[in-house]
Amino acid sequence: MKKRIFLAVVLMAAFAASAYSQKFALVDMEYVLKNIPAYEMANEQLNQVSQRWQKEVDDLSKDAQTMYKNYQSDMVFLTDAQKKKREEEIVAKEKAVTDLRYKYFGPQGELFKKRESLIKPIQDDVYAAVKKVSEERGYQVIFDRASSQSIIFASPKIDVSNEVLEKLGYSK
Repeated sequence: MKKRIFLAVVLMAAFAASAYSQKFALVDMEYVLKNIPAYEMANEQLNQVSQRWQKEVDDLSKDAQTMYKNYQSDMVFLTDAQKKKREEEIVAKEKAVTDLRYKYFGPQGELFKKRESLIKPIQDDVYAAVKKVSEERGYQVIFDRASSQSIIFASPKIDVSNEVLEKLGYSK
């Protein structure tokens, strides 16, 4: 019996020691990215492009709405053939709006491609800096404070955001 108790105590101590030896840290990716001027410029450029494309889609949509309103007001004066032709034109215009919206804002659309070309290299650099900090300081895990909603409180002592910025060449 004493052997079992002793073995259980030894196993519990071993588990406690192994759990205690793991090092982890936090990084606030929002903070890091906001302090990188290239990221802010890329975001601004994406916003401008997005607004320009949205205006283009909205203008085309307004044209379709105008066509439909004109059709409704002229409907009593049109023959069946004219009605059918105008309906087809309206449907074609609405399809053009949908296609344009998908082209610009779809899952593989122009905005996605632009975001990939502007933002992804910056994110890759940040990831490399986080990895370097992790390797230098011996962290097994670095959590992103900005995306983790389950972190209620964390000591500022384990936040390595400024170190990541330093690795990227920005000091805070």
